[in-house]
Order: sequence, then structure tokens, then C-alpha cells
Amino acid sequence: MNFKKILLSLQLLFFSTVAFTQTKPPLELPAYKTTKPIKIDGLLNDEAWKDAPVMKDMTEFRRNPGAKERFATRTIAYLMYNETGIYFGTYCYENSKDSIAKELSGRDGFGTNDYVGLTLDTYYDKLNGFEYFVTPLNEQWDAKMSPPSPNSESEDFSWNAVWESNVAIHNDGWSLEMFIPFSAIRFGNKDVQDWGLNITRRRRTSEEQYTWNPIDPRVNGFLTQEAVWKGLSIGKPPIRLQFSPYFSSYINHFPSPDPVVKSWSSSVNGGMDVKFGINQAFTLDMTLIPDFGQVQSDNQQLNLSPFEIKYAENRPFFTEGTELFGKGNLFYSRRIGGFPVNYITVQDQLQPNEHIVKNPVETKLINATKISGRTQKGLGVGFFNALSNPQYAIVEDDSYRQRKIETNPLTNYNILVLNQSLKNNSSISLINTNVWRSGKTYDANVTAALFDFNDKKNRWNYGGEIASSNIFNTGQNEKTITGFSSKLYFGKSSGRFTFIINQSLSNAKYNSRDMGYFTFNNFLDHSMYMGYNWLKPTNWYNKLFLNFNSFYSRQLDPSRYRSAAVNVNANTQLKNLWNAGAMVGYEPEYNDFNEPRVEGRFFRGWKSAYGNLWVESNDAKKYKANINLFYLNRSLFNGFMYEFEFFHRYRFNDKFSIAHELGIEPQVNNIGFASIDGNDIIFGRRDRNEIE
Repeated sequence: MNFKKILLSLQLLFFSTVAFTQTKPPLELPAYKTTKPIKIDGLLNDEAWKDAPVMKDMTEFRRNPGAKERFATRTIAYLMYNETGIYFGTYCYENSKDSIAKELSGRDGFGTNDYVGLTLDTYYDKLNGFEYFVTPLNEQWDAKMSPPSPNSESEDFSWNAVWESNVAIHNDGWSLEMFIPFSAIRFGNKDVQDWGLNITRRRRTSEEQYTWNPIDPRVNGFLTQEAVWKGLSIGKPPIRLQFSPYFSSYINHFPSPDPVVKSWSSSVNGGMDVKFGINQAFTLDMTLIPDFGQVQSDNQQLNLSPFEIKYAENRPFFTEGTELFGKGNLFYSRRIGGFPVNYITVQDQLQPNEHIVKNPVETKLINATKISGRTQKGLGVGFFNALSNPQYAIVEDDSYRQRKIETNPLTNYNILVLNQSLKNNSSISLINTNVWRSGKTYDANVTAALFDFNDKKNRWNYGGEIASSNIFNTGQNEKTITGFSSKLYFGKSSGRFTFIINQSLSNAKYNSRDMGYFTFNNFLDHSMYMGYNWLKPTNWYNKLFLNFNSFYSRQLDPSRYRSAAVNVNANTQLKNLWNAGAMVGYEPEYNDFNEPRVEGRFFRGWKSAYGNLWVESNDAKKYKANINLFYLNRSLFNGFMYEFEFFHRYRFNDKFSIAHELGIEPQVNNIGFASIDGNDIIFGRRDRNEIE
């Protein structure tokens, strides 16, 4: 094959598209307002359902995109509303009662269940949606939906609303009824509104998934392919006001060999949470003297890296209604009431005859407030403010005299976010984070602007971010340190062939650590992703994906090579609903400027070659097993590592199952930082074994 033919083949691959663009206009459902009573019992036998508009003739988008659902397993859905909320009902026909897949899996757990879901885009901007799902055992899960992009995830299942549902099992299928109060969602203030709408149904045993408005999996985004619920006249919504006072007391016992240190301690706490609906679109949340003592604690982890561990947020106040604050990844909520900023300086302030009696690792919040919502014109506004008390360490000398050392001053945390929805599933955002500390401890401010643009057919995507950080009152001269970072990306987001090219950079002075999760700066990174998919089932597979990834990084100033990597991945779903995948990759030698823990020094790393194989059996069967194998070879000291993971589960019935998981990860001749001795940085060669 000559060069011209090769070039022509690459061009055809690059620009290949099928008729994936939605050529038909979206389906429309007239809004119907009922005044008749409805009992949420799952039976669909109330008189009001006879008048409700009907949705039927669903279209498959998994496993066989574009196929119509069979009559024997058809779906009939109804939707209407009244002055207080939305009523949604569905009858899911099945071949028999035994064909219904159902298993107790808990709130927000998919499990091996059939389900029906309702998606509402209340601003009809194709950017912000609410999802409500129900299983045949009446287990609920809900999420906030946004378009997938390098700046955001597509679904946030940490969001939980209060709504009602019930189900009924029949010989020829199952039915459900759902009521969503207007107080559980946010929407505009027009007298007459149009909302985006879609419904989805999954049949777990056959791994089929259907939607009312057809969804093409080759088109980027779910909300971009929604139907329209036309002509809602909601009127004045009900008042949304909720007070939640609380009282708690603690008795702690920590035995100590020191007779001076008390083994017992006690505390009493009281406070209040307030939620107020300012209007249909905006909500105020406030917590006063919050007590998070009942929140799940973090699992202990061995950290050998130069960076802190990023822990999940388990405090409800910081997980609900916070999606706007995630723009630009500048907000890490664990900073609020977290590790004292001057914690590690206590040791340096000790007198020769002193020792540390107490040095708390958390600060105490006084209050926190957040206001968030979106206007009718698509402007999302988020405001967050929190105030924390000063924190002190207690030190004691040989004469038992104690004194306090301030580890964290009175601190105010503030965030402001503006996010404007644009046409074609696009948006622009501005976010500012600010940390003010009383006294001589430094203050910090970060401002970022983001944009994400799509063409009219939602085929091409271009976006980026530019950010500036300022740290005030640092050092004896109270200097201001200003840094910057930026990100640009461009790609093809729909079709059989997709790609994305990224560039990210940060100068040596950029620092977003005070309110965000931050690892390192002073880099210039380039990355590329190319993928190709086969989504039409064949004789041996249902779908097949192939992708190539590359990454190249340099230190920005002075310009020096940092690292590089390439890998190829393939994964598929077979006709028997088994899933399998493989990956191979290579990384040349690298320069690690962080592992030595000393500025200006770097560690010359090794070459690595690695591979991965994994297999998952049919999840709908009573017995399921997953196997994952990974092997990596290092050039330095002939080091290597492998990983073996095995998971299996047996489901006895809908309510009882047993699962077991084993993970083994031995590493031989692993090299890493050990300590610093004067001017010498000591690295160790070690064998590591992890068993879980």
C-alpha cells in the first residue's frame, strides 16, 4: 500500500461518521394537570391515570441501538402533575413473573435489578438534569445529570432528594407509581414552561435498555437527545422551609500511662441545620455549630507518596447541592474544618523542657452557608461561606505548666461560582475561592474562568480553563505570590471514531491547596485519546471498543523532561453477556521532581512495560465471578509487580447473597523515598506485599 492510500485511509477513519445525528425532531408530551386524587401504591388503578398522556413504543440503545421493543415486553408510561408535584407511572410487561430481575441492593445501588428511570431537564438547557430510578423491589436511587466533559462527571449519585414511590408485581410484569414534589427539584419561574424529558427501562437478564426518545450511543450526551414536556403551568410553588435542631453528647475513654493525662473526657454539642427555598430555583442551606461525630470515618491508608491522600467527603452538608462548586476542581470540601494550617510548626516552637500534650488534627466549624440555583435564563449561581474557630495545641513543661500554641487562626472560607448555560450544550463559568485567616497567617485567593463549547450537531468539542492564584502576607516582608495555570482541549465527541487532545500547564508559583486538592505545579502536559467503537451486535459480540492513549510531560521552568506513557486498550461485551478487556502499555525512563522531597533534586526513574487482562461473567446470573490480572516489569534492579484480583458472588434469592473478594499485589525491588540525612536524600529498595 503506497503513502497516498495510507493517507486516504487515515482521513476516512478520522472523518468517518454514520447517520448517528438525531435527524428527527424530539418527541413531545403535552403537560396535563390533574385535580384528581392519586394513591401511590404502584397499581395504576386510580381514575386520574386514565386521563394522563401516554408514552410507549420505546427504542433500544443497549444492546442493539435503534431496535424497537418487543410487544411481549413493552413499556407503557404515564406522566402528569398537580399543584404540589409530578406523578409518573409505568407498566413494564414481561414474559412471566419469573422474568423480572430483582435484588435488594440499597439506596443508590443498581445491583442486578430491572429498573425504570425518569429524567427531567427542568430548565430545558440540555445541561442540567434530575434522574429518579425505581426497581421492582421499590428501591430508589437518584442523581443529578450533566453532560460528560473533561471538567465534569455526567452523573452525581451523591445527590439525594425526598420523593415517593411504590411498585406492584403482576403475572405479566410489574408496575410502579412515583410522586416527585416540586420542593425536591429546582426550576424556572415562567408562567408556562417546557421541560426536557426522557424515560429509560432496563431489562437486566438480557442487558437491554430502552428509552422513549431514541438515544444514539455514538452521540455525546444523554440530555442532548431528550424529549420535550410542553406547557407546564405550575403556579406558585409551596414554601420550602426545614429546621433540623440536634443535640449530642460524647463520653470518650483513652487510657494513658501518664497519670497527669485524663483517660476520660466528655462533651456536649448542640446546633441546627436550616434549609430554605428562596424561590423555585434557589435554595439556602445553613448549618450552625455542626456536629459531624456520626459521620463515617476514613479508612487508614499507608501513604508512601509525597502527596496527601484525597479522602471522600462523607458529611451530608458538603455532598448535597454542591455540583456547581466542583467547577474547575478548585474546591476540596475536606479543607473546611480540616487539618490545621500550622499543625506541623508546633514541634519547632517547643522549648527544651516542653512536650506536646494535645495537638488536634481538625478544626471546629462555627457555621457554614451555601446558596445555589439557576435562573430561567440559564445562569447558575453558587455561593458558599464557612467560618471555623481558632485551634490550639497544648504543650507542657517538666513542671506541668501548660501553654497554648495556635495551630489554626479564626478562618473564613468563601466560594462564588457563576455558570452560564449556552446553546448547543455549551457553557462558560467563573469561580473564585478565598481563604481569610486572622492574624499573621497567610491568606489565599484563586480565580478561574472555564469554557466548554460544542457545535450544533454535538460532534466537536472545544474547551479550556485559565486560573490565577494569589497567596498574601507570606514571609517577613508580607509578599504576595501569584501563579497561573491553564488547560485547553479539543476533540470529536460523537461518532464511531472519537478523540480528544489536551494541554495543561502550571507555573512554579501556582497553588490552589488552601481550598482545593493540590499535588504539584511547574509542568507542561500533553495528552491524546483516540477511540473507535463497534456498537452493532454481531455473531460473537454485542459491542466492542478500542482506544489509544498517550501522555507527555515536561517541567515548565526550567524546561526538562518529566515523563511519558502510551497504552492501547480493548474491551468487549460478548453475546453471552460476559465482559472482557485487555491493555498493554509502555513508559520510558522518567524524572520525578517530587519524590526526593527536596526542591531542585529529582529521581531518575525506570522504564516500565505492563499488561492487563480482565474477565467478568454475566452479572444477571446467580453466580458471578470477576478476574483481573496485571503485570508490570521495571528496568531498574529487575523490579516487577503483579496484581491478582478475584471477586465472586452467589445470590441465593432476592434478599440474600454472599460475596467474597481477594486482592494480592506483591512488588519486588520497588524503589522509593526513605528519609533525609543532612544533605543526603536516602532512597530504599523494598519488597512490598498488599493483600486485601
